Amino acid sequence: MDEWRYEPARDLGLTPRDSFRSVRRERGLLSLAASLAWMLITRAWLRLYHRLEVRGREHLPAAPPFLVVANHSSHLDAPALAAALPLHLALRAFPVAAGDTFFESRATAAFASLMMNALPIWRRNCGPHALGELRQRLLGEPCVFILFPEGTRSRTGAMGAFKPGIGRLVCGAPTPVPVVPCHLDGAFAALPPHARYPRPRKLTLRIGPPIVMDDLPDRREGWERITHAAEAAVRALAPQTSNVVPRPSSSSS
Repeated sequence: MDEWRYEPARDLGLTPRDSFRSVRRERGLLSLAASLAWMLITRAWLRLYHRLEVRGREHLPAAPPFLVVANHSSHLDAPALAAALPLHLALRAFPVAAGDTFFESRATAAFASLMMNALPIWRRNCGPHALGELRQRLLGEPCVFILFPEGTRSRTGAMGAFKPGIGRLVCGAPTPVPVVPCHLDGAFAALPPHARYPRPRKLTLRIGPPIVMDDLPDRREGWERITHAAEAAVRALAPQTSNVVPRPSSSSS
């Protein structure tokens, strides 16, 4: 049995606004209650309005840490992936969201933090330090990260190439961190980036077997190998009629 240790809160000394915008944010009773309420509401909404169907839920690991990665074309993506998780895992899940979209204003930062339990990644300053803090939280808590490695929502519905940031989170970890590939179909038709309100379109989420690579070096070679494997697995889950584009021959940065 591990020895109990007293440690101060990770966000000790931060103002509420700075805590909302920090990956060190601790979850209090208010945040837990708000995110649980949001979770139950969105699950009911997705099931009734969008007829969300989840296939392959048996592939989800029983316990964290692990990553859930998927294609990204809509603001419905993160709630749909969170809805596929059993409640005990969903309460330990963090969608990793664009800081410049969800955390710039005080109102959106509070909503993303309290309701969605999202953590920010700042695309204009997404260096080793920022990813290192995320990795420390993923492994140290441990928890589940919901990630969209394309880096932004598709403007056409076609899936783009994955960026290698996921490799920095899992390569060289003390224990293997599974990467669970998912493909969400129908979200672009239901709520494309230019739309203001969701349409009643059916959503189908396919979950594939976890990818576990415990021998990857924590450098670009390893990052790209896990990134390519995750992208290929997500593409393989897409229905044949899905509008996806082939990966460019040269590796993306």
